[in-house]
Amino acid sequence: MKIICPHCLSINNVPKKETYKKANCGKCKNSLLDSKALHVSSDNIDKIIENSEIPVILDFWAPWCAPCSMMAPVFEEVAKDFALKATFGKVNTQDEQFLASRFKIRSIPTLCVFKNGKEVHRVSGAMHDEQLTSFVNQFLD
Repeated sequence: MKIICPHCLSINNVPKKETYKKANCGKCKNSLLDSKALHVSSDNIDKIIENSEIPVILDFWAPWCAPCSMMAPVFEEVAKDFALKATFGKVNTQDEQFLASRFKIRSIPTLCVFKNGKEVHRVSGAMHDEQLTSFVNQFLD
């Protein structure tokens, strides 16, 4: 399956397994198991969405948004639990107004789920860790 490296954004082919002890990026050699939310921008969003064979969960947020600030550490923490199962990314709508418009973001935080290059679901509003984990689990194969 194709996986985006969270460090250098290179595309990696990784065998699909239930669990992984080790998986390193072929380009930068960093661990693909170090799952963190990617900084998503106009420059890299299409590469991430189109080249990931696992679900991509994008958090559209802004620094002035209180619910976004409350959810940010939850999003980062839950991302760690889904290494090689889902890709998490954050889109700052204040800096990326074109992306907010392109994806018709009307309120924040909004989570959009992409599978096979297409948006399959979206939800607005902050979530706590159990809600977010349950939300992501429904999109795993």
